[in-house]
Amino acid sequence: MSTSALRQPAAPRTATRDWGRALGRLAMGLCVPVLILIGWQLVGQSPGMAGVVPTPAQVGRAWYDWIFASPGMGLNPYLGTWLSNVQYSTLRVAQGFALAMVCAIPLGLAIGWSRITSLMLDPLVQGMRPIPITAWLPFSIALFGIRDMGSIFLIFLGGFYAIVVNTTQGARDVDRNLVRAARMMGASSSQVLRRVVLPAAMPSIFTGLRIGLGISWTAVIVSEMVAVKSGLGYVLWDAYYVGRMDIVLADMVSIGLMGFISDRLIVWIERRVLVWRMLQNH
Repeated sequence: MSTSALRQPAAPRTATRDWGRALGRLAMGLCVPVLILIGWQLVGQSPGMAGVVPTPAQVGRAWYDWIFASPGMGLNPYLGTWLSNVQYSTLRVAQGFALAMVCAIPLGLAIGWSRITSLMLDPLVQGMRPIPITAWLPFSIALFGIRDMGSIFLIFLGGFYAIVVNTTQGARDVDRNLVRAARMMGASSSQVLRRVVLPAAMPSIFTGLRIGLGISWTAVIVSEMVAVKSGLGYVLWDAYYVGRMDIVLADMVSIGLMGFISDRLIVWIERRVLVWRMLQNH
């Protein structure tokens, strides 16, 4: 019997092993959420909390109606409005976050690479960075009114500082031997920045993007509670006022879900941009 014939059964065993690992990872990932749901159900059914904390089953029913029910049916103003509110919030996050990327990545590279730029701008960035998003709310309303631009402005601020700080650190941590080698080969300063510093800083940039995107989702909820009249944040605050805690909790789960999906999108892009890093780790 040939050697190749003896090795043929290895493929099914490998596929089975991969499926087993995938199922194991899924089980580990679901273990804690399932325990939380069980504990939540028990708390919601306890005598002191009944009617105060909705159970997962109640939240699930409210979320289902919020998503799938026909708008305008009955006295429930939330029926069938989930998708439109998700679209409003997602569009605002996309606009504010894109603006933050366009401004923060070049600025972070400049601060991290140029000593003069660092001396001029880094103190300003570090001085303004600790100001919380909520402190900018009155200024945003005064400047933009109750409109989308006020929300986009706050989202921009939320993403900007995380991206610029991580980009700056990535540019500062570039191996100087790579820079010297590029200059010995005749590369200009702009070529060194584009072809050496930027690629070397990309892991830090993507870290900043992931952190900034999470803060952007926080900012959109804060802004929609006060500065606009649509989106997940607006529904969250409105449902709290009318005592619909089941909608409040369904809204919170929706926010977490959208944040998770957008984070996975950044990770997916990172894996395709930084192929060399994936190969290096393996």
